[in-house]
Amino acid sequence: MKESRRKFLKASTCGLTSAAIIASLEQFDLVNAMTQGQQLNVASDYRALVCIFLSGGTDGNNMVIPFDGYTNAAGGTTNGYDNVRTGSGLAVPLSALLKITPSNTSGISYGFHPNLSPEANNAGQPKGLLDVWNAGKLAVLCNVGSLVQPITRANYAAGIGRPYQLFSHSDQVNQQQSSIANTTGQTGWGGRIADKTNGLNGPIALPMNISLAGTSLFSSGVNSRQLAIGAAPTSLANLLNLSWSGPPAAHPFNSGSSYRTLLGLDQGLTLIKGSTDTTTAAMTADAALNAAGNPSIGPFPSTTLANQLAQIAKLIKIKASLGLANGRQIFFCSLGGFDTHTNETGNVPTSTSNAGTGGSGIQGSLLAQVSQAMRAFYDEMVAQGLSNNVTTFTLSDFARTLQPSGSGAGTVGSDHAWGTHAFIMGGSVLGGAFYGSTRPDGSGLPYGFPVLQLGGPDDTTSNRGQWIPTTSIDQYAATLASWYGLAGTDVPTVFPNLSKFATSNLGFLAP
Repeated sequence: MKESRRKFLKASTCGLTSAAIIASLEQFDLVNAMTQGQQLNVASDYRALVCIFLSGGTDGNNMVIPFDGYTNAAGGTTNGYDNVRTGSGLAVPLSALLKITPSNTSGISYGFHPNLSPEANNAGQPKGLLDVWNAGKLAVLCNVGSLVQPITRANYAAGIGRPYQLFSHSDQVNQQQSSIANTTGQTGWGGRIADKTNGLNGPIALPMNISLAGTSLFSSGVNSRQLAIGAAPTSLANLLNLSWSGPPAAHPFNSGSSYRTLLGLDQGLTLIKGSTDTTTAAMTADAALNAAGNPSIGPFPSTTLANQLAQIAKLIKIKASLGLANGRQIFFCSLGGFDTHTNETGNVPTSTSNAGTGGSGIQGSLLAQVSQAMRAFYDEMVAQGLSNNVTTFTLSDFARTLQPSGSGAGTVGSDHAWGTHAFIMGGSVLGGAFYGSTRPDGSGLPYGFPVLQLGGPDDTTSNRGQWIPTTSIDQYAATLASWYGLAGTDVPTVFPNLSKFATSNLGFLAP
């Protein structure tokens, strides 16, 4: 480092810190549009993606359940939801299900877990997702998961096409967030979308990718940064918490200060330029958030996920003051606790509590939190006139085995599996329907719902009900990215594995 810079730092004893914006280095080409002032084809509208990661691997088998055919006529202990799960206490009773009849299942009815709309059984509870489904603004993507290629049960048995480190939490989280299934991904698909679409925003105060759940792989790109911020009730003005120690004449927020002069020195050195870019970005973002105030929004529950979504709602409400009257944003939030090897269900599946013998178990209480938080967020987007512009979707590590682990309500759980069901919500969602794919040989339901049979055509060779996905995370993500504005020419770069699958757009979003 040059002597002049070292002398300046020693003389002024100055320092500016921010834990919010992730440092980036020029040698990795981590210089985004915000700091470079790029302005390419700026968007003519506003669109946002909101990812909700259900950490731990949520049990899709207890989220979306066959209503017709709840008890498989074949009988035995290996065929059908009721036959496999009820004896152990893992099943949600038929009488408790929220019956739905998707528009594309030829009249076949399914059921949501009761806590996906707790108000149906608990007067006074905040509303969940059933009304959103009935309004055609919520869709279910069936049996989706990480895939290297389309794979059948016979392929799996032969060791063909298995994802890297299948059934491992850390590896499957990586694959869900990176859409890279044959190795450990280094960037997330949300981050790579931002790499290719940053020009839609022009020069703005905040990065395109914002995480409410700490630094996430999902939001990490090649040449774009992410901003990691706290959830509500933290005010927007307190999100970055920049601090300064040093003489007033060097204060970085004073135009023409000696610190500002310092930031212009030694820009030919990679590490210094990376630090300067990050510091400048932090100051720009902090000033914009302070100027925006603390906007009022509608009611949200006081829960972990709802607080994250409430903060996102506030950021969306002030988007114009951040230079995003038109533009693009990608948000990431997360809720943990879904690794339910034990205590997945309880004696009262309609309860929103996990307390004691009268609760609904860990998953039941978590689903109440998810549904109520998502509904509050959807209602807020409607109130802001942006429901068509914001699409919310879920991801999770993996599903869980149809076969129980243990027995007894309040004790029973399930183990790591593979393909699961996901929810997509928003005004542009073509909802009230199931989406997915048949098996690679063309058999199975056109919307991909698996046959609930241990050792059946959708099971791995474990014969425990670990469904082999019929739709890949690549297809799921590419459908969302296309709606968001990713150019078709950039799709192969963002999703290098997508060409192995029959379709790149699953059709659950209006253009």
